[in-house]
Amino acid sequence: MQKDLEPRTKQFSLAVIKFTSSLPRTREADVITRQLLRSATSIGANYREANRGVSRADFANKIGTVQKEAAETQYWLELVIESGIARGDAQSLHKEASELLAIFTSIGKRLKE
Repeated sequence: MQKDLEPRTKQFSLAVIKFTSSLPRTREADVITRQLLRSATSIGANYREANRGVSRADFANKIGTVQKEAAETQYWLELVIESGIARGDAQSLHKEASELLAIFTSIGKRLKE
């Protein structure tokens, strides 16, 4: 499964980039867009870095960062949805962020066992 996660997280990042490019350009939306882009693209970047970790402890630490970024991404997507800035793709992106968070939480728990 882990080999599938690198391309999956990269595709998620690309989907968020495409989605945010369609958001309105207002001061409020720009703040949310920047935060969403940062956290969503960090998921894949940190997971890739975790896979190249030098130890199990290093991997576990980076997976913790991935979990935090996925949870933050969920938050920003919820703001996009609940504020009415955008709909449609935001729901499917939120679903994917939730699935990624569940996967990385599971990995994190297994590492602690």
